Parts: sequence; structure tokens; C-alpha cells
Amino acid sequence: MYNKNIRAEKSVVLCEDGSNTLYSKEFDEPYHSTKDGALHESLEKHVKPALTLTKHKKQLTILDICFGLGYNTFATLYYIKKHKLPTTVQILSPEFDEGLVRSLNTFEYPHEFNAIKEIIKAISRNLRYEDDQFKIEILLGDARKSIPQIKEKIDVVYQDAFSPAHNPLLWTKEYFSDIRAICKEDALLTTYSTAAAIRLGLYENGFYIFVHRAALMRYSTVASLKMLENMEYIDMELKKVRNPTAQSMKDEEYQ
Repeated sequence: MYNKNIRAEKSVVLCEDGSNTLYSKEFDEPYHSTKDGALHESLEKHVKPALTLTKHKKQLTILDICFGLGYNTFATLYYIKKHKLPTTVQILSPEFDEGLVRSLNTFEYPHEFNAIKEIIKAISRNLRYEDDQFKIEILLGDARKSIPQIKEKIDVVYQDAFSPAHNPLLWTKEYFSDIRAICKEDALLTTYSTAAAIRLGLYENGFYIFVHRAALMRYSTVASLKMLENMEYIDMELKKVRNPTAQSMKDEEYQ
């Protein structure tokens, strides 16, 4: 499924929001939706819903799957700094492409990230960063191996791996079981995927499923271990009745 021989083969792609992403030959797709835009997608599908729904918390531990170009992590820091939020944040992020992370100090990010350039450089150099408000750590290696070893309890998961079609092992029912095992009882998960198989995998692990909508953005999914108010709830039992052949993805299908 993975091919180290072509892992370094990437090309820069300009997104419709003006931000840059990369196209991965190994996974045969870009790191972000070029239509939604790398920065816009990170903010609207992950950062804003996550920080809005957890605004009552003074401390957050976020699991960012997977680090890649770091947009979700960097957009989180940008948003917190821009709005002067007092929240302290720890971000853990699995990533097996060390070469990519090491190269990020030369990547052309949008101007919104200018204020965190030194943080980007530190992560590129040291694979971690820490100050009084932020602590970021890259977990090098296979996410399926590193996630079960995480000791911290997670408040928010940014589920932003390559697509289920191209990286299925980070979308299975068993994978979501590993995620659930390290989550706090009120944890939530954000993801661009709206596929029935993915929502079923989350639902079968105890998550309630909701639709997230944002301006100039295709709708996405928020999953929560607690019922959320003022969110568009999806009755997954009714979905199963209406689509009895729908199934979650299973590890055994991709061994």
C-alpha cells in the first residue's frame, strides 16, 4: 500500500483560496482539496468547529492525523493567536514522512502564517515545539502503531489522512477503535469525509454523527462522544435501515 521509493516525489499545487499544497505521487492525490483550499479547509472543516465546540475548555489536547504539511496544526495556532484565545494546546501528530516535515522550513505558506514562522522552523528542525501556550510533537512512524501508545487523553481529533480510497487503514472500524480508546468521554472528531462507511465506523465506536456546514465550503462531518446541541444530527440507525448494504471499512479487507 505504501511505497517509500516514490515518497519524495511531490509537486506544488495552487489551491483556489490562493494557498499552496502538495500533490503526492505515492498516494496519487493532493494533501488538500484544491477546490476548498489548504488554509480555508483547515480553518473551516477542523479548527473553527473544534475550537468553537470546546471553547469552555482552558486546555486542549489535539490529535492531528496526519501532520503532512502541518496546515491543521499551524491554522490552530494562527486562529488562537489571531483571536487572542487563552486556551493552552498540546498537539500530537503522527507522520511517517520525516523528509516532508524536515522540508517545511522552505515551503511557501500563506501570509497568515508569518507570525508563526519560527514555530514552523523549530518543528522542521526538531520535530517538536514548546512554549507557555503551545506544545507540538511529531510522532514519527506508522500512525496505527503510534496511536495506541499515546498516554494523553484526547479532546479533539483532526481526522485528515489521505482519502479512504488511497489510505484505507486510517479509516477502518478498528482504527477508530484505537482512536476511541485514547479519547476523553466528551471528545470530538472533525473530518472532511462524509462517506457512509466512515460515518458507520465512527458510529460503531460510540460517536454521534453530525453535519458541519461552512460558507464557501462543501459540507463535512463532526463526530462527538456526547450529543451536541445546535448541530445537524444524523440518525445512523435510520441510515442503516435506508441503506442496509452499507458497511464500515474493516482492517481485514486491506491486510
